[in-house]
Amino acid sequence: MSLICSISNEVPEHPCVSPVSNHVYERRLIEKYIAENGTDPINNQPLSEEQLIDIKVAHPIRPKPPSATSIPAILKALQDEWDAVMLHSFTLRQQLQTTRQELSHALYQHDAACRVIARLTKEVTAAREALATLKPQAGLIVPQAVPSSQPSVVGAGEPMDLGELVGMTPEIIQKLQDKATVLTTERKKRGKTVPEELVKPEELSKYRQVASHVGLHSASIPGILALDLCPSDTNKILTGGADKNVVVFDKSSEQILATLKGHTKKVTSVVFHPSQELVFSASPDATIRIWSVPNASCVQVVRAHESAVTGLSLHATGDYLLSSSDDQYWAFSDIQTGRVLTKVTDETSGCSLTCAQFHPDGLIFGTGTMDSQIKIWDLKERTNVANFPGHSGPITSIAFSENGYYLATAADDSSVKLWDLRKLKNFKTLQLDNNFEVLLPPFPPLPSASSLGCRSSFVIIDSLNYSKLPLFIPVTHSSAPLM
Repeated sequence: MSLICSISNEVPEHPCVSPVSNHVYERRLIEKYIAENGTDPINNQPLSEEQLIDIKVAHPIRPKPPSATSIPAILKALQDEWDAVMLHSFTLRQQLQTTRQELSHALYQHDAACRVIARLTKEVTAAREALATLKPQAGLIVPQAVPSSQPSVVGAGEPMDLGELVGMTPEIIQKLQDKATVLTTERKKRGKTVPEELVKPEELSKYRQVASHVGLHSASIPGILALDLCPSDTNKILTGGADKNVVVFDKSSEQILATLKGHTKKVTSVVFHPSQELVFSASPDATIRIWSVPNASCVQVVRAHESAVTGLSLHATGDYLLSSSDDQYWAFSDIQTGRVLTKVTDETSGCSLTCAQFHPDGLIFGTGTMDSQIKIWDLKERTNVANFPGHSGPITSIAFSENGYYLATAADDSSVKLWDLRKLKNFKTLQLDNNFEVLLPPFPPLPSASSLGCRSSFVIIDSLNYSKLPLFIPVTHSSAPLM
């Protein structure tokens, strides 16, 4: 078997072997390589000429050295040149392989660096958003917990300690009572007379849609899930969307006044403050956020619940919020400090709450449940004082009449039930088509006509005789109806 030089891939004239790599080389080629690099060409280990081991093989008899002018001399020169080319070619192959490896390594490093930079940028953005949310609260003085005059009712398994609840102090209870007295007196002064300028039911039956406003929320995540009108300026509309944003819109100028971002899930409840430039929103992310409209910023985050917040109602004083949740609790919170004053559940029910609404006097309120129950609660005593069974599906919304005598409830059974709070009984049931997902807006201030809506239409109800008027307004978009 012939020996082959590892550099030239030819049969060597003077073969030798490297003890470092055990490869065979033409001696003159390997000596030139060692003189230039001092290493073995295969594994780059240090190698000297003294380490080379000659291999004894039979050599043909070489002719005498030719003269410089002979053809053999030219051939010898060509041979030397060829040896140099082979050596250079081998070196280039090695350098090419090394360069390829370095380039591959650099590309992998660049890709890894880009991924790390993207992750860090995302984390920095999230940290800045969290900091922007927390900054407005840094300057607030949070009052120390005051022992409640009557213990809060907290069921088993609730992670919040009783010490964290401020409680219903005598001062708070007196404030609620004083406001209820004022509101009751004002209603008695108004009496039951219907103003002449009030729109008649027959005129309402002729109403049609005159305007539609689109583009308030993200087009990629469409849907308006909650809406409220500003009590002091009905041109201002507050909406909560599936895109996790809260939007304040002026319909007279058709301008968005503020886009409020902070919730991590869709917004399902929104409420305007009647006298301050504040709005409130609730979400399945288990938080209630209080926003400043002029600053377009979150001033408080109320963490009253452990599960999705399903209902939100502002007390008549404008200082307290009522909320309900899938965690089976309702909570009463102070909007100035963001503290939860009391948090209560009905341990006999063990069912999620679906909605909550204050009575106009503010001393009682109602909650709806997943098991078709409507519960009336005494706020001062924090006790369940009445229950209204009768629906056959989860309660979707409830609304008290302005005079405080009646309660309207809607459920997934596509029905609306009207209850007399003085007699604690149902006196009217409006059964709608099965495809109606009924939503109840607040009652009008005076007896007239009320309305209810589903996800695709409005129906007007005569509040004097509680009959459906001949008016059915379809809604052409996929968002919730504007009520």
